[in-house]
Amino acid sequence: MSDFYIPRLVTLIEKASKANAEAFEQVASRFADTLQNGGLIHLFGSGHSVLPCQEVFPRYGSYVGFNPLTDPRVMWHNVLGAGGVRELLWLERTEKYADKFLDHQPLNEGDSIIIFGHSGRNASGIDTALYAKKRGLFVVAVTSTNNLDKPATHSSGKRLADAADLVIDTCSPIEDAIVPIEGWSRPVSGSSTVLAMIMAHELIARTADALSKRGIELPVFASPTIAGVTLHDTDMIYGAYRERMLEAQKKHLPAFQATMRGE
Repeated sequence: MSDFYIPRLVTLIEKASKANAEAFEQVASRFADTLQNGGLIHLFGSGHSVLPCQEVFPRYGSYVGFNPLTDPRVMWHNVLGAGGVRELLWLERTEKYADKFLDHQPLNEGDSIIIFGHSGRNASGIDTALYAKKRGLFVVAVTSTNNLDKPATHSSGKRLADAADLVIDTCSPIEDAIVPIEGWSRPVSGSSTVLAMIMAHELIARTADALSKRGIELPVFASPTIAGVTLHDTDMIYGAYRERMLEAQKKHLPAFQATMRGE
């Protein structure tokens, strides 16, 4: 067997599985509480950490209750120029920007949020965690604790892991890339995004299991390539998602209005 990407990634997956065993159970239970009570599990990340948010919902095998908070200004759509990487790297490090984005998102007391961030040092993730805590959300950070040896750069003195209620450790190395190449000065093949997605899918499964034990089933996306499943089936799930979002927006409206009044 080669000693390139796959066996190295498998080793990290197994390490993360063991390291997070207790945290997975705690998070799944809290997420089940949120969904049972009609709330939302929000998802946030910037840069490549947007990708796990998109992977969680909407996608086949996921279910209603997750709400990705995807801001196109901290996602790259181009390498250079408008929507490019340099701009998002600057913006995700700018404190208080995330607050402006989050002010109109339906974050309600009793909801939960997963914040993805490999280094855990960017302002966008930390600001989102602090904002969510003030709004009464249960905050989960999916990050690499290998970065905790690095000093905080945020004005609060916190890193993402410090601002969260619970941490899911990806176990990704600080440099992210995991394959050394002979004759090259730096390793290749990043691990953090793939590991974050795997941690998220573990939480999807465990939360569904926790809900099932409470006698609760939520609408699950299934691929229309499956016999008997049609695009209409997925539209029905979008309808259920829309209904939950409308309820969340209605509940959030007084807080939004107060924010706009400067209260």
